[in-house]
Amino acid sequence: MKKNAISILSAAVVFLSFNILLSSCGGGETAESATGNKEKPKSMIADEQPPIEVSEDGSTVTVRLTGDDMMKYNLNKIEVKEGQKVKLTLTHIGKMPIEAMGHNFVLLKPETTIEAFANEAALAKDNGYIPESQKDNIIVHTDMVGGGQSTSIEFNAPAKGSYKFMCSFPAHYVNMQGDFVVN
Repeated sequence: MKKNAISILSAAVVFLSFNILLSSCGGGETAESATGNKEKPKSMIADEQPPIEVSEDGSTVTVRLTGDDMMKYNLNKIEVKEGQKVKLTLTHIGKMPIEAMGHNFVLLKPETTIEAFANEAALAKDNGYIPESQKDNIIVHTDMVGGGQSTSIEFNAPAKGSYKFMCSFPAHYVNMQGDFVVN
């Protein structure tokens, strides 16, 4: 009987610890205000501008990509036109430090396998998770950022086709990847 009580107590401690951990992460859910309106938590709002914006003359596309503490980008598809200037800003809207939840944007050449790239990237901590052996498979990449930080890059869109983008921090590619489509 004493063992059962200890087992139940242990299970309760594990359950409470898990719930405390989940609530401290925020969960990314919306909160209801006193008026019943759904509001986005402030930590989830990078800015009120659209995530993708094309200049009036069509020569430039501005991409506002965000990553969060739940290992998610706000976009899983980015469409541009061949040769168009791309101004991409990656903002980490979470709170966790770069060492625990760093994010970047890596645009890969079409023949590159994400899993193979990610496996090598996981071993390249000293180089911002950008493996020297894979440099020829990268079109462009940002620096790694932690909670509250931003980084920007500018580049010309490559030839027409479908490309993959990802976060190269260890294991993030599973959730943080998308299609970069050039028309």
